[in-house]
Amino acid sequence: MTTTRAKKATARARAPRPTGRAESILDSAERLVQTRGFNNFSYADIAAELGITKASLHYHFSSKAVLGQALIARYGERFAAALVQIDEDTPTAREKLEAYAALYGDVLRGKRMCLCGILAAEYPTLPRAMRGAVTRFFDENQEWLAGVLRQGEHDQTLSVAGAPEEIAQEILSTLEGAMLVSRPYGDLRRFDAAVRHLLAGLTAGS
Repeated sequence: MTTTRAKKATARARAPRPTGRAESILDSAERLVQTRGFNNFSYADIAAELGITKASLHYHFSSKAVLGQALIARYGERFAAALVQIDEDTPTAREKLEAYAALYGDVLRGKRMCLCGILAAEYPTLPRAMRGAVTRFFDENQEWLAGVLRQGEHDQTLSVAGAPEEIAQEILSTLEGAMLVSRPYGDLRRFDAAVRHLLAGLTAGS
């Protein structure tokens, strides 16, 4: 990760977060999006789960679109913090890719989907501001992955046959797609197999 990218990710990770009731609302909404999708839950679902009124929900998040933007912002902050941690804890590019894939595996093991992956499936029906936030999430992940691939060329732990930006897009697409395909089968081995093949293809000949 470049110094500028790392600073930006760290700043996002340290940004003020909602507390108390607002945080509980976001927790509930995030779980609903990751299990049902954004269009398949309402404020009534959150209110019933938390034992509060819909008026209380609107006090914190005036509309579902505002709630959705807050969800993506918080998810992005957490992901950015995870990437900073990977950069700090893992020395080689190969190990960074393994740790990155594990982020998705952990979500799937919790019987959830990547928040932005689910939202991407509903992209045409999302409010405009949410659509922009979703693409920014993917753009930032692809930027980080491209940096890891360049590191892999330098430390010779990865075999990068092509433009790092294009391969980064392929990695992200593979992981998101593997999550979706594994979900209906309830078989995490499908996801794990996709990750093994992905990493094998990037390390062959290193």
